[in-house]
Amino acid sequence: MSSSDLRRLAATHAEIPYSRPGTPPPEHPPLQIGFCGLGAMGYLMARNLANHRSSHPRGAPPLLVYNRTLAKSEKLQTELGANKIRIAESAKQLAQECDLIITSLAKDEIVKTVYAQFKQSLSEVPPTKPKIFVETSTCYPTVAGELDEMISGFPHCHLITSPVFGAPAAADKAQLVLVMSGDYRSKKEAAYLLVPAIGRKVIDLGGNLEKAPTLKLIGNSTILGLMETMAEALTLGEKTGVGAPAVHELIQTLFPNPIMLNYANKMTNDLFDGSVGFTIDGGLKDAKHVQKLASDFNTPMPTLDIAHQNLLTARAIHSNQKLRSVQTVDVLDWSALVAGPRVAAGLDGLNSGKHLKVVKED
Repeated sequence: MSSSDLRRLAATHAEIPYSRPGTPPPEHPPLQIGFCGLGAMGYLMARNLANHRSSHPRGAPPLLVYNRTLAKSEKLQTELGANKIRIAESAKQLAQECDLIITSLAKDEIVKTVYAQFKQSLSEVPPTKPKIFVETSTCYPTVAGELDEMISGFPHCHLITSPVFGAPAAADKAQLVLVMSGDYRSKKEAAYLLVPAIGRKVIDLGGNLEKAPTLKLIGNSTILGLMETMAEALTLGEKTGVGAPAVHELIQTLFPNPIMLNYANKMTNDLFDGSVGFTIDGGLKDAKHVQKLASDFNTPMPTLDIAHQNLLTARAIHSNQKLRSVQTVDVLDWSALVAGPRVAAGLDGLNSGKHLKVVKED
C-alpha cells in the first residue's frame, strides 16, 4: 500500500464518526427521533435537529419532543409547525415510540429520574427493534454507569454519552462540539444524525461511557479557569485606572477565541442575564463536579477552587438583591463570577457603572 493510500485510509478513519454505519435499503423507514429537555441548550438543539435535512428527510415523522413545562414544547411546535414537531405526553412515550432518543437535562438527579422512566416504559413494553439513547447533559462520570444499567439490559438498546461544548449562541448556529463514548455503531448512527444538524465536530473517546463526561468536566474546568483569570485581569484594570474596556480590547486582540471574547464582553459590560447564557447554578454544579473529580484523582486545581468561591459570592450578592427587589436580572449568568474579584478589590460586584471612571491622559 502506497503512502498516499495510507493517508487516505487515515483520513477516512478520522471521519468515521460522521458516516452512517450502512446505507439502508430504499424501503427502510426514516428513524423516529425523540428529544427530552427543552432548556436554553435543548430548545435550540431540538429546533436545529427538526430543521436539518439529514435528520428530517422527506417523509420522516416529526421530531417527538417532551419537556416538563409544556409551554416550551408548544413554543417550539408553533415556531416550526406540526409537520416538524410533535409533542409527547411523557418521557415514557419517547422510549416507546422513538428509535433514537436525545436527552438534554439540567442536573444529575433529573437525568436519573428521566432514565428511570425510560426503564419503566421499556419494562412494560419490551423493545423489538434497536433503540439508541444519547445523553448530552453534563453529569458526573459515574452517572453514565447507572444509566447504562437501566438501559443496556433491554434487547437492542444502547446508551451513548455525548455531552456538548458551546454556549447557546453556538447551539443556535449548530456549532457545538460533541464528545461521544459508547457502542461504536450507535455512535456512528448518532453522529450521522447530529453533525452538522446540531454540531460541527465529534470527538470519539471509545467505548467507555465515562470518558465523554469526564472530558466534558475537564473542558468546563478550563473554561472556568480562563473566566477566573479574565475576571481578575479586568478588575485589576479598573483598580489601576487603565479601565476594563482597555483590558477587554487587549483580550480581543491577543486571544480572539469565541469563548474568551464572549465572557470578556459579558464581564466588561455587566451582561449577566443567565436566561440567555449559562446559569450560575449550572456553573456551581459543574465546578463541584470538577472538584470531586480532582479530589478522586488527587489532582489539586487551585484556580478552580477560587472560581467556585467567586461563583458563590456572585450568587450571594444576587440573592440579596432579590430580597430587596433591586436585581436587574432574574437568573444570573456564571460570568457574574467577576463579582468576587470586584468585591475583594473594594468595587461593586454586579454594577460596574458604580466604579470610578477612567480619565484618559494626553
